[in-house]
Amino acid sequence: MRVTINDIKHMKAKHEKIAMLTAYDYSTAKLVDEAGVPLILVGDSLGMVLLGYDSTIPVTIDEMIHHTKAVTRGAKQSLVIGDMPFMTYHTSTSDALRNAARFMQEGGAQAIKLEGGVTVADTVRRIVECGIPVMGHIGLTPQSVHQLGGHKVQGKTPETAELLLKDARALEQAGTFAVVLETVPAQLARLITEKISIPTIGIGAGPYCDGQVQVINDLLGMFSDFVPRHAKQYAKLADTIKSAIGDYVGEVKSGKFPTAAHSSSIDESLLEELSRS
Repeated sequence: MRVTINDIKHMKAKHEKIAMLTAYDYSTAKLVDEAGVPLILVGDSLGMVLLGYDSTIPVTIDEMIHHTKAVTRGAKQSLVIGDMPFMTYHTSTSDALRNAARFMQEGGAQAIKLEGGVTVADTVRRIVECGIPVMGHIGLTPQSVHQLGGHKVQGKTPETAELLLKDARALEQAGTFAVVLETVPAQLARLITEKISIPTIGIGAGPYCDGQVQVINDLLGMFSDFVPRHAKQYAKLADTIKSAIGDYVGEVKSGKFPTAAHSSSIDESLLEELSRS
């Protein structure tokens, strides 16, 4: 039975920590789902870890839908959230509704995520009113990284901390079922978590949020360009994969692979007949 937004809200009420991971393809989503992760985010981070962009900004709605389709085919129990990419919900409410609907109708997602607080609250409210669950995202919002002056901790001053609390409350009132807090001071994340009724999901926001989210490629040690400060590598698969590929190349060159056991057989009489022709 698939996880619902009410299940996630109840986890906060029961003080049960919420684990969330990204996934971008069928095979990974299947593994994350089978491991019991309740929330899977098809994040626009795929632009960097899968497509090689230098930020999330170039990611298109068509790319996001493509990967969301794959994830929803693999995840049978996790609640799958599609990440609304840059400028797909800013131009107008009708554009936002249309693009959010694509995640549900074409992608098969059960919810969408978008960045921003007070400035997007009206849009969030309208999307929710149309029956589409929304997860918010405040703090360091990667789609606004140029406006923010880079990947910097947000909410370090009294003024900016107050603005983030207002953002969180605006999203709560607009009907979001949860909100991501990215790269904010731990004590501020704790305050926001205590002040709002919906779950907070932290990334680089300390241990006091209701849950945590990580990029799967960081967690598995598969993305070697850089390791974010907030990430923990539970494995180093990049080294394992490179070693395995190196072994394969060596065996092909030496003739050790493939062996007869890796090949299909053919009837000897047929071979004789072919050799005589």
